[in-house]
Amino acid sequence: MKFSPGPLDGLVIIEPRVFADPRGFFLESFRRDEFTANGIHCDFVQDNHSCSRRGTVRGLHFQTSPGQAKLIRCTAGVIWDVAVDIRRGSPSFGQWFGIELGAENKKMIFIPVGFAHGFAVLSDDAEVQYQCSAYYNAATEAGFRWNDPDVGVDWRVEDPILSERDQTSQSFAELRARIEGAS
Repeated sequence: MKFSPGPLDGLVIIEPRVFADPRGFFLESFRRDEFTANGIHCDFVQDNHSCSRRGTVRGLHFQTSPGQAKLIRCTAGVIWDVAVDIRRGSPSFGQWFGIELGAENKKMIFIPVGFAHGFAVLSDDAEVQYQCSAYYNAATEAGFRWNDPDVGVDWRVEDPILSERDQTSQSFAELRARIEGAS
């Protein structure tokens, strides 16, 4: 696997070695020893799998406590995957990074605790699989507006399909006030 640091501290782009032949392909999507050797020390406890149609935007979501690190890949179709730094005191607080993940390029991204996450579906359909370092807990689930102008994510879709929750999420300014007010 090739591990490359992302532009925001803690993000890691991972390109697995793909062994292809006339039957198809094989790749290792996770090897604890290689991840550890590349500075990713994470015990994943939950795997998630979603399927969404073109134009869907899911995000921007995170868990407040204990937080979730995520290893994300798109196994069918293509997505525009986005991470926003929400770590208190981080020099890149409020900055975002996007990367195209898809079945063809087979890239993955590791997103550490302290980032909000979301994605937009660029293909007809897309299946996204991701491992999480903590169990989902509805009581600590949080998020902010996918299109908040203070963050300015370019989602690469027009007229997105959104959940009711994503349509009514708090603003980034409200999230910032909560984070900056935390002791």
